[in-house]
Amino acid sequence: MSAAMRQGNDRRPSRRWAGGPVRRVRAFAAQAGLLAVLGLVAAVLLTAGPRMSTEYADRGLRADVAALPHLIRDVIISTRQLPDGVDGAVAQAGHLDRLGTALPAPLPRLVDQRWHSATIAPADFTATGDAPPMDGGAVKQVGVTAQTGLAEAVDLRAGAWPRTVAGQPAQVALSERVAEVFALKPGDRLRFAGRGPARGDAVVSGIFAPRRATDPVWDDLRYALDPFVPAVDGEPFIAVVVTDSAGAATLSLATDTPLTFSWRYRLDENRLDTANLDAVTTAVTEARRTQFMPASTVQTGLDTAGVRFAAQLAAVGALVAVVQAGLVASLLGLILLAAALTVQRRREELALLRSRGASLAAVARRLAAESVLLQPAAVAAGWLLGTRAPGHADGVPWTVPALAVLTTAVVPVLAVLAQRRVTFVARRQDLTRARPSARRLTAEAAVLAAAVAGVLLLRRRGLDTDGGVDAYLVSVPVLLAVATALVALRLLPWPLRLVDRLAARARGALLFLGAARAGRGAPVTIGPLAVLIVAVSTGVFSAVVATTVDAARDRAADLAVPADAWLTGYAFTPDAADRLAGVDGVDAVARVWTEANRSVLSGTDADARALGRARVLVVDGPAFARVVQRSGVDVDVPAALRTAARGDGPVPAVVSPAVAADVGAGAAADVQNRLYAFTVAQVADTFPGLGTDVERFIVLPWQALPEYAETPVIPNRFLLAGADVAAAELLRVADDVQRQRQEAVLGTPVAEPEIPAELDTWGAYREGLERTGANAVLALTFVLGGVGGTALAVLAVGFSVVADVRGRGRVLSRLRTMGLSVGNGRRLLVYELVPLVGVAALAGGAVGVALPWLLGQTLGLDTFTPGVAARAHLDPLVVGGVLALVVVGLLAGLAVENLANRRMRLGEVLRVGEENR
Repeated sequence: MSAAMRQGNDRRPSRRWAGGPVRRVRAFAAQAGLLAVLGLVAAVLLTAGPRMSTEYADRGLRADVAALPHLIRDVIISTRQLPDGVDGAVAQAGHLDRLGTALPAPLPRLVDQRWHSATIAPADFTATGDAPPMDGGAVKQVGVTAQTGLAEAVDLRAGAWPRTVAGQPAQVALSERVAEVFALKPGDRLRFAGRGPARGDAVVSGIFAPRRATDPVWDDLRYALDPFVPAVDGEPFIAVVVTDSAGAATLSLATDTPLTFSWRYRLDENRLDTANLDAVTTAVTEARRTQFMPASTVQTGLDTAGVRFAAQLAAVGALVAVVQAGLVASLLGLILLAAALTVQRRREELALLRSRGASLAAVARRLAAESVLLQPAAVAAGWLLGTRAPGHADGVPWTVPALAVLTTAVVPVLAVLAQRRVTFVARRQDLTRARPSARRLTAEAAVLAAAVAGVLLLRRRGLDTDGGVDAYLVSVPVLLAVATALVALRLLPWPLRLVDRLAARARGALLFLGAARAGRGAPVTIGPLAVLIVAVSTGVFSAVVATTVDAARDRAADLAVPADAWLTGYAFTPDAADRLAGVDGVDAVARVWTEANRSVLSGTDADARALGRARVLVVDGPAFARVVQRSGVDVDVPAALRTAARGDGPVPAVVSPAVAADVGAGAAADVQNRLYAFTVAQVADTFPGLGTDVERFIVLPWQALPEYAETPVIPNRFLLAGADVAAAELLRVADDVQRQRQEAVLGTPVAEPEIPAELDTWGAYREGLERTGANAVLALTFVLGGVGGTALAVLAVGFSVVADVRGRGRVLSRLRTMGLSVGNGRRLLVYELVPLVGVAALAGGAVGVALPWLLGQTLGLDTFTPGVAARAHLDPLVVGGVLALVVVGLLAGLAVENLANRRMRLGEVLRVGEENR
């Protein structure tokens, strides 16, 4: 008699009851420990998953806000007016703290930096001087600004910081670069003019250098550090000089030019998180509707950015909910399997207790006393481990106590259900032809109906997680997987019987025995099969969604950078392509000119009417197509652009639908201030190189445009093919040709180009798509779903083997007496497991692949693929992963079988008294 049975015979419960549960837990340590480990893992998943999701979401939010331009991320209050005297202009700076406090909550406590400025924009001011180059040449548009924080952000190289005295000319300070371009030094005088005839005098008080040019204090003052030097005839110089509030007021009053007073507040991104995102967005929206000063406006785009991030977060929340529901359902299924295995192992003990008069309540109390010792502690340990994950959460999630109750009560409840009728005879598991009960059929039909109704409801309503998780909608993929398992379980016996009949005619008995046992329900039962299909479908679903998003992002990258790299600049020389082609690693080059907001006219005549504006792209069609082909980018260059040739009539063009609706059969486009007539050869929604957010565009073939020797089209971009381009050398050559072009226009030597060349590679752009928004949470979800689903599927295979290990042990022991070898015993197990693992892999894989199509826009994947629709994409690697899972599952089953056989010692299984244990 086993130790457990002797404990059942003990008639002294009052003395030994306290130690009884402990001894029984020790006697059945394997089963209790397995259940505790599953509870611990489930608690870790339920606790750490949401915490890590919030941590990655917070990181993504802060990174997004930090990367926003200052005009979007900062809250800027501004008003434009003539100052109320010099003292009035100086007093405006005193409102900086007051207005910051008046911002809607919670913005005041989130503000990190603040600045006040009084500015006259370069477009409103021109400057002249007494010495060249200020006394002639191109127009000098020079703005004036007085801003707090500048004096602390510079190092003076000469002179002093501006201190304007009432009644004296304004004092201004210049950066070293501005002073160099305009050949100015301390003591030089400047004359400023506005839109009217009045003039204002200023004197250069000092020359400075910024301590850190990237400091946000310079965000509005880029022309103060690096003036714009024209590279085309007719363009003005653009610069900004720095003064104090009295100097800005002096020049404003002297020239009758209003000042723009601004109060700028920068929120600290490190104080932002997803918990206060909605409050911040609401506060920013309210601030934009508030008039803080007379005739003031509030400029910011932080609320729009917050709404966009919240949309991504909602889409991620839907995916996280679906994946986590699959993982949790798989874990709960494993917990139920482990509990059922425990009850099965202790069937004789519980039957003996019942035969001696123990009530069902007594049996439940006996097993509950054992479970209470271990299961709540295991769940609590899992919760504590989960809290070590990065992130934040409010208190203990309700799912953790519920999990503790479940793992504690599941064994007593299953035992009570199993012992409602006292018997020592085990129920046969191989009666596959037994007719299912009406109750079971009704339950299965209810599951099928719930799954179908859930899919229809999801497609109609979507999975909105803003107001909390809808347990039913989130569990629809799980219900669909369980319904598939039920259908598979009903259909599986038929092909297995066919295989059994065919195997009966073949030589050898292994295939016949394996197919016969599998067809009779060992180990293909609803429990392991359902858990396997749910786990496999969760992993495959995660993989399919990941490949879908990757494919859409690849398409977005192809449209933005339709080759290995884009080289962009301001203006290159006409022969720049030949020089760039000589750089190491460059395989092919195509010249391109593009500019936004160009005029579109009905013709080239003087009386042509305007048809709006559009982005114009001029490409060398054959070279463009050759570069795209060598780069291996999956985009199409229309034949109309590749084959176009120079002629007397209009050139063929590719236009967007919005432009086609305006121009009809043809029109004329402005290219570098010259009109070129074109006819519409093709209408396209997108074109390579324009990205996905350009609604109005015209693409012209360079090789077909009329040539003008005096005014040729000057490229400002080059499309490059080359996997290993020498980037530093390429940029050096590009800047050199840009400098030569600028010297040719100005007629004077130029030290460096006005706008340095930049190299944007396909790989860098593609990588950048994964670093924005809530993509980190998305990646975490894919990893958890793929890895977790695979691991749980392997565990389910192990459970299916363990559940029938004693019956299989008896079969193997009998077959051993007839000469069955160890290797053939393993083959027999493989034959038994192939139907379970194969059906689960195929059915689970089918459900995982079908879910993205069934759920459609419910998942909101388009928020992660800028401008490109995320269409479900099946990667061959996913199919290979499903097949690999079959192999891994079989290997796991063999490993579990070997361990179990070593513990049971198969040679002794058939001893008298051991067979029914």
